[in-house]
Order: sequence, then structure tokens, then C-alpha cells
Amino acid sequence: MYMDKISAINWPAITEELHEKGYAIVPDLLSDENCKQIIDNYSNPNAYRKTVLMERYRFGSGEYKYFDYPLPDLIQAIRSTVYPHLAPIANSWMKALNINTQFPDSFQELQTLCHNHNQTKPTVLILKYGKGGHNTMHQDLYGEIFFPMQLVLFLNEPDIDFTGGEFVLMEQIPRAQSKAIVLKPKKGDMLIFTTNFRPVKGSKGYYRVNMKHGVSQLHSGERHTLGIIFHDALT
Repeated sequence: MYMDKISAINWPAITEELHEKGYAIVPDLLSDENCKQIIDNYSNPNAYRKTVLMERYRFGSGEYKYFDYPLPDLIQAIRSTVYPHLAPIANSWMKALNINTQFPDSFQELQTLCHNHNQTKPTVLILKYGKGGHNTMHQDLYGEIFFPMQLVLFLNEPDIDFTGGEFVLMEQIPRAQSKAIVLKPKKGDMLIFTTNFRPVKGSKGYYRVNMKHGVSQLHSGERHTLGIIFHDALT
């Protein structure tokens, strides 16, 4: 079902948005039932390999859990089916920036590449924030091998289940002030965005723009998101 739904996405339009802005929103990828199932599974200790209290590491305020392998079928299907649509974009970014990196066509090949570099731990995670919760600006890099795009799927409805808690991208432009991009995707939406850097065309060719992401402070309610990172982690 989800393979068909992902194949039906207007990928040329998504590609254009990613080249132009470094992010794109796919609306209504998950059903309400899917969102509820993922949230309900949050309390299942057998599904996760690690829990992180964000205050402990000064990452923000909230909690997240890394899934263990094998991943739930839905999450595995999204991870493996979306990746082939993004790999050509990632390779064009590397070429534009004269970086000698070529990402494989399939997710399975990327995973093999990670495992050959001792990156064997799953990086897919679910994040939970309550009132006052937030996530400081960061990049999700877990080892030498990292894919330059990742996904967030939004499991609660803004302004109904929670207020505040906007998704924030910070674009760090060379020799200029940083630019904040504030997004408010709806429940079930999938956000594709830059993990660490992307090319931007200037008067003398392409230059590298670094990007970080985070979450603004929640004013009320509870907010859950599912983060799908394509590369695996060392630890």
C-alpha cells in the first residue's frame, strides 16, 4: 500500500523544491490510524534499543527513543521506498559541490555501505515533547557515512493536540546572517529536508550552505514525530 502511495508522489515537483529550498512537504502520507498506532507503540520497550532524555545532554527538553531492528513494516517500507527517489538528488548535490561521493541507487546498498563502516545501529527514532518541550538546533550525523536528506513524519495535529512546537530549519549562508525557516506541517505529513548541507547557485557557481534543524518550544499539549534517517549509526 505505502509503496504505491510513495510511487504516486509527484517526485519531479519534490525534486525541484529540494533543489530550490532544501526541504519539501508531502501531505497526508500517514493515516490517522497509522499515527495512532505509532504513538501507542511508544510504551512498548521491546521496540526500542535506546531512550534519550534530552535535558541530560542539553539537547533540549523532551524524550526520544531509537527503534531496534527489525523495524516495524510501515517504517521499513517508507525508509526503503523513499530512498531511491532521493539518491539521484543527493548525487547531483555532491557533483555540484565537487565532492567525490556517490550514493548507491538502493537503500539496501546504502545499508551495506554503512555496515562496512561499522555503522550497524538503526537511527530511526520517535520523539515526544510536552509543554515547554523543545529541540535545540542540530544535525543528525552518526558516522563517516551520512546521507544528506532525512524525513520527519508528524503524528499529532498542530493547534489541536498541541500549540507551539514548530519545526525550525536554520540555513547558515557563508559570509551572511543565518536564515530561519519555520514550518508547521499537519498530522500525517512527511517533511523531507537537508541533513547537513546543500548546494546553492551563486554568481561564481555553486556554494555550500549548511543547515540545522530543531523544534520551537511547545506552549501546550503533546507532540510526537517519527524521524527517519537513512544512514545507520556507530553506537
